[in-house]
Amino acid sequence: MLHLLVLRYRVAEHEAEPYVAEHVRYLERHHRAGTFLVSGQTVPSAHGGAIVARGVDRAAVERITTEDPFVRAGVAEYMVTTIDPGRVHPALAELLGVGASRVRPSPAGGEPVE
Repeated sequence: MLHLLVLRYRVAEHEAEPYVAEHVRYLERHHRAGTFLVSGQTVPSAHGGAIVARGVDRAAVERITTEDPFVRAGVAEYMVTTIDPGRVHPALAELLGVGASRVRPSPAGGEPVE
C-alpha cells in the first residue's frame, strides 16, 4: 500500500514557523526508516505539503501523522489517501514492492500508452 499524506496549515504559514525544525527532524526520521519516499512543500507553500509513504498499513500511517510537531501544535492537519497501485512504472516496481503483474512497460520513445 501507498499513502498520500496531504498536510494543510490550519493557521497562517508564519504561525507554523516555530515548529519547522522539529517538523524537519520528523520527516528525516521517517525518510531514514524508509516509510517516507517523497516529501515537500506545496506550491504555493502557504497551502502546506505532501508526503508519499509506504510499507505500513493505514492505521500505522495515521498514527505517524499524529507525531508530526505541526499536528501536535495544532497548526496543521493531514488528509490521508491510501492507494493500492494497479499499474506501476518499471523504475518504481522494486522500490514500491509491487509484483510483476502490475508493472507496465515504458513504451519506446517515452510515448504514453493509451
